Amino acid sequence: MHVIIIMGSPSDRGFASQITEALDALGIPWVVRISSAHKTPRALLDMLAVYEAEPGPHVYVTVAGRSNALSGMVDAAVAAPVIACPPPSEAFGGADVYSSLRVPSGVAPAVVLDPKNAALLAAKILGLAEPEIAARVRGLQADQVERLSAADREDR
Repeated sequence: MHVIIIMGSPSDRGFASQITEALDALGIPWVVRISSAHKTPRALLDMLAVYEAEPGPHVYVTVAGRSNALSGMVDAAVAAPVIACPPPSEAFGGADVYSSLRVPSGVAPAVVLDPKNAALLAAKILGLAEPEIAARVRGLQADQVERLSAADREDR
């Protein structure tokens, strides 16, 4: 397994599915779990201990809105990279995102707001250890260059 996506609640499924679709396109295995730093902290820590004991590289992507303690707690409990990808919210003028950006010292999850870009960052991280994933990322980048170049040629 390479990417562990942890949602704070079942209501995050639709948002998380955008991450899994992007990972599928890159051929990267994933699993989706549900756990809350606020409501099920012991279960979360137990889950993380199991994944951290598994061999091989992996990346966590956390999907939690409101008060996003999930991303910080996961990052503080694991050695693997953590990517916080909070769902968008209009509540409080979108200020929910600050709970993903302002974390304590010694806690360093990356924050990527677009779910497809969160998957891309996970792929780039895994690509450091797995050349075939790095090659797929380079292929995706080459496709983007060609798509934009073709659009530019059409506009002339």
